Amino acid sequence: MPKQSAPQDLAGIAPKLVEITDDVLFADVWERPGLSPRDRSLVTVSVLAALYRSEQLPHHLGMALDNGLSVEELSEAITHLAFYAGWPNAMTAINLLKKLADERAA
Repeated sequence: MPKQSAPQDLAGIAPKLVEITDDVLFADVWERPGLSPRDRSLVTVSVLAALYRSEQLPHHLGMALDNGLSVEELSEAITHLAFYAGWPNAMTAINLLKKLADERAA
């Protein structure tokens, strides 16, 4: 997995948030051996879609693709979530995935 970090342009307004995002979330939690980066991405995308966190979802969908998940696998996970997390959440997530897939195909 490529090294992840918080958007550095946020450091001017929230330096501690950027620091702990980089040092705790990405350098510790994402690097723990209990789950592969692929599995962590699937969990993260699922939770973000279920909670309707559409601002964070595009970044993590891209990470999921980079971590080895396919568009088809992500689509299947989102379809499955529709019945547990709500139709609007799934439709928002699938539209974001389509946009990302189209951009990467271009």
